[in-house]
Amino acid sequence: MIRSVFIVALVSIFMPFMAQAQSFPQKQIRLIVPFAPGGSTDIIARAIADPLGKVLGQPVVVENKAGAGGSIGALDIMRGSKDGHVIGMATVSTTASNPAINKKIGYDPIKDFQAITNIAATPNVIAVHSKFAAKDYKSFLELIKKNPGKYSYSTSGAGGIGHLQTELFKSLTGAQINHVPYRGAGPALVDTVSGKVPIIFDNLPSAYPFIKDGRLLPLVVAAPKRLSSLPHVPTFAEVGLAPVNRMAYYGLIGPAGMSKEAVEKIHAGVLKVLQDASVRKRIEDTGSLIVANNPEQFAAEIKAEYDIYRDVVAKQGLTLN
Repeated sequence: MIRSVFIVALVSIFMPFMAQAQSFPQKQIRLIVPFAPGGSTDIIARAIADPLGKVLGQPVVVENKAGAGGSIGALDIMRGSKDGHVIGMATVSTTASNPAINKKIGYDPIKDFQAITNIAATPNVIAVHSKFAAKDYKSFLELIKKNPGKYSYSTSGAGGIGHLQTELFKSLTGAQINHVPYRGAGPALVDTVSGKVPIIFDNLPSAYPFIKDGRLLPLVVAAPKRLSSLPHVPTFAEVGLAPVNRMAYYGLIGPAGMSKEAVEKIHAGVLKVLQDASVRKRIEDTGSLIVANNPEQFAAEIKAEYDIYRDVVAKQGLTLN
């Protein structure tokens, strides 16, 4: 009898710790992508979602929540449960450029999210419809400067990285082209490939398939050096626009106050997934570079990028209409 009571007492003492050790994940994990399907963020999210679910023992389900330059999806991530079952993709648009320009965005990119890891960094590209009159960067710049206000450019949304980087490009070159924002890179690409909008500033992973098959013509890229996949295309630094020569990041975040256990397990899971050559190839084939840093390093990246775009917005006097 005494032995039974002792065993029951031990179980009651250790049960909370046993439950805690097995507390995550208990159900499927929602991976919120704050842009429409088909864009770079969506491509990279789907590359890791299924294998990450297998590593964690619960499905990782991608949910696209597009709109407002990614802020609708970002707000969903911020409001998610802190137990780790709601995470999301973080981009420069959602955690730096959009909050830098939009004072009413509803979240603080530094205080309201828990950084997990930067999965990959990608070049950005200015590309044009295949039948556009200019076929290289020099002739492109000459054409748009000779015809102020005649041409338009598409991006994944107002306040996104494409918007602010192009506005920075405009301020440095004196070019005047009109912004046409979309609800994600996918829809923006559709209209640019069809010729409805002649110019796009996009991340290379989503634009590259159209570049590869000749439906888009790349003119200049934001990358540390020329890309092996686009050896004839100069970087912004090469054409004298070093401030625009910034790559984009695609990482995982959760709501602030997220369970430390969940952060650690997801981070470790992503690192394991990225050891798979087929997953790495799927991401790298888009032109992305694997990063896979730790939560502290990614948090520092987010803050640095946010500070940079706040400075751009202030210096250029940019506002959202």
